[in-house]
Amino acid sequence: MDIGIIVNNLMSPPILFFFMGVIAVFVHSDLHIPQPLPKLFSMYLLVDIGFHGGVELYHGGLKPEIFLTLGACMLMSVLVPLYTFFILKKKLDVHNAAGIAATYGSVSAVTFITAVSFLEYSNVDFGGHMVAAMALMESPAIICGVILDGMYGKKDESVVLEKEKHGMLGIIKEALFSGSVFLLMGSLVVGVITNETGWKSFRSFDAIFKGMLMFYLLDMGIHAAQEIKQLKGKGGFLVAFGLLVPIANAGVAIFLSKVIGLSPGNALLFTALCASASYIAVPAALPDAIPKANPAFSISLALGITFPFNIIIGIPLYYYLIKLIH
Repeated sequence: MDIGIIVNNLMSPPILFFFMGVIAVFVHSDLHIPQPLPKLFSMYLLVDIGFHGGVELYHGGLKPEIFLTLGACMLMSVLVPLYTFFILKKKLDVHNAAGIAATYGSVSAVTFITAVSFLEYSNVDFGGHMVAAMALMESPAIICGVILDGMYGKKDESVVLEKEKHGMLGIIKEALFSGSVFLLMGSLVVGVITNETGWKSFRSFDAIFKGMLMFYLLDMGIHAAQEIKQLKGKGGFLVAFGLLVPIANAGVAIFLSKVIGLSPGNALLFTALCASASYIAVPAALPDAIPKANPAFSISLALGITFPFNIIIGIPLYYYLIKLIH
């Protein structure tokens, strides 16, 4: 393997800012990004990615590759919770197994954004429809987790009452119209509608993308280091799961990307989505969707283990493998 790809990724400013956040926690610095700035950074990144994706989707048109990609994304968002649930059930109770399985079937928007940044630094083209692919992968995994919890979990009366109170339709609606998904898809639609005319006036907004990404990853580094500490004493099983499952999912995604003929840029984004885990959307939905699951497990694994692995080593490794098979 060309180790230079990983070294170049490690030396990029966004990743170095992530390391700065991690180090700040371990040296007990009082560095922090005050609220609500991280939320603002997140909203900016979603709008920028969504709008840019809409413009690219307008230029690219509706090609067969788009429908094949969206279908593959939906397939992976269902398969991943199914197989990971049965692995997790060997060591954890049904409720937490279902919660973590849903987390790994869903996606991380920040991992996707980091992969986009990696491609832009590498001058590699990608399609705007990948933004829509990311949004589509949020909800199926949550629904699968709820179904698995209902099928294999004990019929605890409090759980049944909680689910009846909110209803399956309410849970699905929350997954489909969560703030991040709605903002992302809305920006995509605006990009399609305004296309090149809108992009000309949008360029000044897009110019600060890398700076905003660096601040956001600095904040993510701080939170990732804090979450790693939460995993102390929980055994090596969960840590191994958080490292090996993304690699397995990436392997399947790379194979599928070759089968359906994705370009290297689109293949990397598809692979990054399949290898990522949600630490925002799914943990936020768990109290209503799977009340007996502990969100701390999902957040600690997704943010403390899988997210750092993907943005530091995973993304350049996946891209190297994609180039190898292409």
